[in-house]
Amino acid sequence: MADREEDEELQMALRMSLQGSPPAQPEPKRSKPPQSPAAESPEAEARRKQRELMAAAAEKRLRAAASPGPFSVAPSSPPPPQPEPAPVEPAAAPETAREETEEPEPEPTGVHMEEAKEPEVEEEVEEEGEELPPDVAEKLWAMVFGGGVSKAVLAQWSNQGIRFSSDPETTMGLVQHEGGPCGVLATVQAYVLKYLLFFSDDLSNPEVSNPLYTLGQRRFSQSSFVAGDDFSSLTDDRKTRALVHAMVEILFLCGTGRRAVVASIACVNRGKNDAVLEGLSVESAIDLQKVLRISTFTSRKDAFDILLANIPLFESRLGAMLFLISALLSRGLEYIQADRDDPSQPLVTAPFGHASQEIVNLLLCGEAVPNVFDGKMDLGGGMSLKGIPNNVEVGFLTLLESLNLCKVGQYLKCPKWPIWVVGSESHYTVLFALSPNVQEENELEERESRIRRAFDAQDQSGGGGFISVEGFRQVLRDTDINFPSDKLEDLCNAGIIVWSEFWQALLQLDKRAGGMKDPTGLMGKKQFTIFHFNGIAKSVLNGNASVGGSVPIQRPRLCKLNVTVPPRWNQDEYLADVVSSSTSGRKDDSILSLAPPVQTSQHAPLVDCIRTRWPRAVCSWAGDMPSIV
Repeated sequence: MADREEDEELQMALRMSLQGSPPAQPEPKRSKPPQSPAAESPEAEARRKQRELMAAAAEKRLRAAASPGPFSVAPSSPPPPQPEPAPVEPAAAPETAREETEEPEPEPTGVHMEEAKEPEVEEEVEEEGEELPPDVAEKLWAMVFGGGVSKAVLAQWSNQGIRFSSDPETTMGLVQHEGGPCGVLATVQAYVLKYLLFFSDDLSNPEVSNPLYTLGQRRFSQSSFVAGDDFSSLTDDRKTRALVHAMVEILFLCGTGRRAVVASIACVNRGKNDAVLEGLSVESAIDLQKVLRISTFTSRKDAFDILLANIPLFESRLGAMLFLISALLSRGLEYIQADRDDPSQPLVTAPFGHASQEIVNLLLCGEAVPNVFDGKMDLGGGMSLKGIPNNVEVGFLTLLESLNLCKVGQYLKCPKWPIWVVGSESHYTVLFALSPNVQEENELEERESRIRRAFDAQDQSGGGGFISVEGFRQVLRDTDINFPSDKLEDLCNAGIIVWSEFWQALLQLDKRAGGMKDPTGLMGKKQFTIFHFNGIAKSVLNGNASVGGSVPIQRPRLCKLNVTVPPRWNQDEYLADVVSSSTSGRKDDSILSLAPPVQTSQHAPLVDCIRTRWPRAVCSWAGDMPSIV
């Protein structure tokens, strides 16, 4: 009789597993109180425990097979209508999943119960993450590396941790030893600087990365190390917490604020990674599937705690790759492909293994869009190109814009915080200021931004910088610009209006008529300091070496630049005005202070990038030229 009841309970457990709806709270597996050991024979007790183990194991397997999980190519429920996809929350909250204690699969019949219980310890280690299904691992691998990835590229991405520099001058920076993952490292670095510079006093609060928390935190409070340009005073704990906050913010940004997926390595104990990872090889989707484990979080605090506990893993040689995978899975593989213009190409570009613009944009704005202009560009016929969808926390500048190869929109040029990832043809670095004041616009700058936005809204050339006559007339209406009739006719004669010609005409038009000419020169002055960080380790001579001369050491590079932005007319007129003022004996310090000594004006490719944000900027620095490669 007792055996029949137990069989019925086993069948009920299996039916509940097949239905895919286990109760929110674990229910007792027996309908009546268990008999005391004295009232139950050893054989009956063994059979009862074996049935319970089998039922739990079957329920676990069926639940895993029925639920696609956060790493599925398709979301756990049908995706919402495009073009605004948002990952759906997982079917089971991660808090519940972590609290459940699942028993291991039973050993074959006949083993002692003590032996059957031993795998429980291993099961607790595995509880921290789920396996990646083989088909998803294949799609993830193909999405990132493509089909013919070289061993050299894999070596770059398999040997780059997320680690801070040990050099006192650059201790706030992440060190890069390999060429490929710079797009990931530079973007994470930008977010790290956000927390070190502007939220240094709040790093103990796990919710500081929540937009609702930071909404009222725009008032700048200068930290002690910032005030003295002394990054060497940063403690390891402060840097680590800033890094964890940066990672949490990026992952939840990719998960549309609703979830974060954290990728880890199976069988790696926290803080004891080196021995396990030493012989670990990840050269294919099969290798990745064997070792990768993922966990999904809907709570920022839980994500913060697990990332803080697993920082040694992200510092290890697989750190950059694991974080990229975490970001991709947080977004969802299906949505990543929908973001892209050409999803057939790998995200890691051939042949050198650089992070694509899509990877950088994913970490900056939460979507793997390929372009850097604002919003979408309609090409007609139902076709469009995808750009940055909204405002961002940290921005992006690129040398390619100074070469007229692309146009960076205002979202990336004017982020919430004065921090920019800087792109060149082959590398990513970081530009940052210690105060948000560098982004404050005066009257003429605000007007220029408004005119530029109106012009870009009519620009259907794919970033070519020209608009139609009809679009031009709309810009004039939107911005209250009144050109004389003869000048207006000259601009419209060619049938298109190019931005550079439009801008030159505005410089000659008085601001009372909507132009940019300001005879006083008092409304356009700007002078500030900005820093450039290049995380790639470079050999420099250590002057403190012992007998035998200096020896090379590996360290990143930090450069401090003095930037002067002249008024809104051309550079020659500005300098001529300053010289004229000084020779005529006029004592106007507010104007003279704008004039940098001509001999200290220096040039580098970085200056061209800076001028895409602050046109006509004049820069100078001490020491080596800042490098963006």
